[in-house]
Amino acid sequence: MKFALVTGANKSIGFEVAQQLAQKGIYVYLGSRNLEHGIEAVDKLKAMGVNNVEVIQLDITNEESVANARKEIGGKTKVLDILINNAGMYGGHPQTALNATIDQFKAAYDTNVYGVVRVTQAFIDLMTESPEPRIVNVSSSQGSITLHSDPAYKYYDYKGAVYLSSKSALNMYTVVLAYELKNTRFKVNAICPGYTKTDFNGNRGTGTVKSAGNRIVKYALIDNDGPTGKFFSEENNPETGEIPW
Repeated sequence: MKFALVTGANKSIGFEVAQQLAQKGIYVYLGSRNLEHGIEAVDKLKAMGVNNVEVIQLDITNEESVANARKEIGGKTKVLDILINNAGMYGGHPQTALNATIDQFKAAYDTNVYGVVRVTQAFIDLMTESPEPRIVNVSSSQGSITLHSDPAYKYYDYKGAVYLSSKSALNMYTVVLAYELKNTRFKVNAICPGYTKTDFNGNRGTGTVKSAGNRIVKYALIDNDGPTGKFFSEENNPETGEIPW
């Protein structure tokens, strides 16, 4: 049996990813900042007949919480096969380059960038024990500098200095991480789940959480011939999925 950790998995896309992985026979540690919400999510899954899942209290912005989660999971398994860095935040308003506050930037980066670094570094030792370790960083096509420089991009006018720049930073971390692990069994990719209808965007999205989950899970389960160090958004490129950084 494979083991996976999904951050921010008590609701929305993270919950869907945890569900889909568990339904494929993978044992899922459902990371949730709020333990009660995580317990509720696990209870919901078990009511659906999905039993190979358990909650892990995990606040990715808190060093102690990450360390405790690593200790707890490490006491249950010596191998972690899949890490889905899903937890994220928008960063509030305003999002303009001239009016967004430094506190907004700090909060968004603490989750979208530093949180990913904290969790990845904490669990990398367990992942090196896996024969097929996979890291998926949940990004956004909104973090593509190339696309956002192109007036033909369908979201060209949807600029947001805080959120977009944090995802661009996450993308660069993904590139460097994949490079450092290029001669190993690891596959590391950044995946855009698409403009999904969730409370993250005030339910303005057009895609479903099921479709978003499918896109993420696909790259969590790629074989040893699969890509690494790539950026995928099937919403923006239905043919191959790959989009420019």
